[in-house]
Amino acid sequence: MVNLVQLENGIQLPVKAQAGARVNGITGQHDGALKVSVTQAPEKLKANKALAKVIAAALRLKNSQVELSSGATSPAKMFVVSGIELSDLSRRLQAILEA
Repeated sequence: MVNLVQLENGIQLPVKAQAGARVNGITGQHDGALKVSVTQAPEKLKANKALAKVIAAALRLKNSQVELSSGATSPAKMFVVSGIELSDLSRRLQAILEA
């Protein structure tokens, strides 16, 4: 399961990113992190924006609700998801990972 942590400003979501992939999407989980691939190359932080959009779309959230908090140049990233309850986010992630 993905290690979600409740923060004052939202929920911390660990992500294992793969830039330059063939397709955009959530591809599973690894070591407590959500695995997300994007077709965008990791240049000028464009892949980070693409990751946030893929995560928001998959979780049925607004793009503004998903924000990168750390790991801008690393495959291991932390996003903060706001405007949703921890239990609801957990259910949505579980549904995606089971599909």
